[in-house]
Amino acid sequence: MSPLVFRRLIAAVVVAGLLAGQAAFAVLAEPRLRPPPPTPVNGRPSAFPSVLETPADGVPRPEVDAAAALLADLDTGDLLFSSNPDVRRPVASLTKVMTALVTLRRTDPQDVVRVDPRAVFDNDDFGASSTLGLRSGERITVEDLLYALLLGSANDAANALAYHVAGTLDRFLGLMNATADRLGMRATVFFSANGLDDRGRSTARDQLTLVRAADADPLFRTIVATRFRTIPAPRGEDRRIQNRNALLWLYPGAIGTKTGLTAAARFCLIGAAERDGRRLVAIVLGSPGEPFSAAATLLNHGFEGYTQTTLVDRGDPLGSVRIRGGTVPVVAGSALDALVPTVALEDVATEIVVDPDAAYPPAPGERVATLTVEVPGLALGSVPLVVPDVPPPPAVEGPWWARTFVTVVRAVGDTIGSLAGSATG
Repeated sequence: MSPLVFRRLIAAVVVAGLLAGQAAFAVLAEPRLRPPPPTPVNGRPSAFPSVLETPADGVPRPEVDAAAALLADLDTGDLLFSSNPDVRRPVASLTKVMTALVTLRRTDPQDVVRVDPRAVFDNDDFGASSTLGLRSGERITVEDLLYALLLGSANDAANALAYHVAGTLDRFLGLMNATADRLGMRATVFFSANGLDDRGRSTARDQLTLVRAADADPLFRTIVATRFRTIPAPRGEDRRIQNRNALLWLYPGAIGTKTGLTAAARFCLIGAAERDGRRLVAIVLGSPGEPFSAAATLLNHGFEGYTQTTLVDRGDPLGSVRIRGGTVPVVAGSALDALVPTVALEDVATEIVVDPDAAYPPAPGERVATLTVEVPGLALGSVPLVVPDVPPPPAVEGPWWARTFVTVVRAVGDTIGSLAGSATG
């Protein structure tokens, strides 16, 4: 490890310790988190967990009881943990994240939707599905339908948006799958706008791609972070819906995003949280029981098991490298910030790889090598190494007559340059 990186890591450990102490004090000082009130599901209360069951120590690699799981930085997409991230599975109402994304990209939130009769669920459907209770011909804004879609997981809201955006469910499915393809979600296919069918398939990795794309929309971020929403009804009392993401009540810093449950998919969750400017997202697919504790376990691991560290600053001098024809000093061409596993802070290693095409004399600012930084089993990143200035030519090696010849040539060149300068003066 270079002395520069070692000094930065020591400083990062000290700062991380101070931040951890401040964070612990903040948690103790803030009001005690309360469990969420029961949410009506299929006409009866659904008992959310009142506490999250997570390991006391979040630093070690977690064990998650789920068919697939993933933890990542929400802003960069960097993976911090994964278990079966590429196994294709039904994802239940996580499908509605794509429904929301397609809708947000093709409508204005204040557009008024006239509910298509084909979007309405009849009375027999209420016992098997979450709905807003939309009525044929009802007029409602896109924004209210998105709240119903993402908070209450209303399946009739999903269909109403699909008919409004595309005219038919088939055309809307075409938009969903085309969007997935453009995003690079190669293992994903959708067969409905609501996810009830259980025919659709996706992976934890593709769900990360999807939620990051949706998170780029400010309205999406606002909706999924909302606990309650009141939506006017065409007749009678307003409809009050509650977010089914219990993390918003139970996990400090939770910011969204979506839950899902069907018989085939089992419990699914995309849960995100923010602390000290870091935004992490946990994805749990196929959990046999409530998925909130598993997501909290992953998030704890991300916040406690990793330290945000500046490994290299732009312009940092990093010694010199030998290129074809000579040796040149190098500096970092860019900065490198990374989430470093806390347990591996002392195992950071660096390697410099010289560009095989680099030759003397390089131009100032030219890239001549690359510095890579890693810990065992995890690449932290790389930065280009550039030449700040070009040193004098290296001494010529070889027999005395060759050295004499080069000296004479240089002297003649200097003389001609001086004469030319005098002539033009």
